[in-house]
Amino acid sequence: MDFQQLFERHRRELHVHCYRMLASFTDADDAVQETFLRAWRGRDDFVPGTNARAWLYRIATTACLDAIRRNNRRPPSTSTEVSWLQPYPDRLLDQVAPPDEQPDAVVVARETIELAYLTAIQMLPARQRAVLLLRDVLDWSAAETAEALELTVPAANSALQRARATLKATPERDRRPAAPTRQERELLDRLIAAHDRADVGATVALLREDVRVTMPPLPMQYNGLAEFRPLLERAFQSGMGDWRLVPTSANRLPAAASYLREPGGTEFRAFKLDVIRMDGGRVAEFTTFDAALFEAFELPGVLRESQLR
Repeated sequence: MDFQQLFERHRRELHVHCYRMLASFTDADDAVQETFLRAWRGRDDFVPGTNARAWLYRIATTACLDAIRRNNRRPPSTSTEVSWLQPYPDRLLDQVAPPDEQPDAVVVARETIELAYLTAIQMLPARQRAVLLLRDVLDWSAAETAEALELTVPAANSALQRARATLKATPERDRRPAAPTRQERELLDRLIAAHDRADVGATVALLREDVRVTMPPLPMQYNGLAEFRPLLERAFQSGMGDWRLVPTSANRLPAAASYLREPGGTEFRAFKLDVIRMDGGRVAEFTTFDAALFEAFELPGVLRESQLR
């Protein structure tokens, strides 16, 4: 297997690793490209017969640490929001373990890719974050992790203990199926139907009383129906235009891509993407993103009549 084939074999899982480190799909793109360049330049240092995958992960982790240092991205101590957070299309997560190549070898567990988890680990110092991902997500040994990060084993273990302790203080994440459930997909369908009808009452009936809405990179957030309902009413009744939503999924959660046809317009144009967390048969949280990543989701920029629900 030549170098290009070797790298392409692991590209998607390296991208997911970089995404966990950086919480940004576009920054993960850059980190994977940098990983490729560094691996190419250092290919003569690779010892044939050793673990090529681990070698690439080590390079990718270092590239991410350098990017974090360069961008100086750390949420303010008074905030639990991550302004650079972006969604990850499930269709690409599904590529991590190709069906024709050891389909059970790599699993993208839902609890390690959900937005809440990504936000929580962004609060960690970068090296603690790297140790946590290598140990608890990739299941590396303490010795392997220490070698990859040029740490002593005691230092790696100490970083892991501190990272785990910090995460324990965040809301606990349930272990759930690795994809949206049938109940969640049905709830998403009902939500989309109500939204397309601009039916405020039917939409509100599908939401928890304590529903939460965030809009990275904007600092705006809405907590509870009392705050969120007026936003819905403005979107539906203020003359913005007509909405059409398309179901999709991101970060192993249901999602909806919104298209807006402005008054007098003839086309529904890409507007936003909502990643939706559900709990107890209702919507508990919306994380709202702009339309910048529609192409990565294989979503069109404009909806044609034939594509309308």
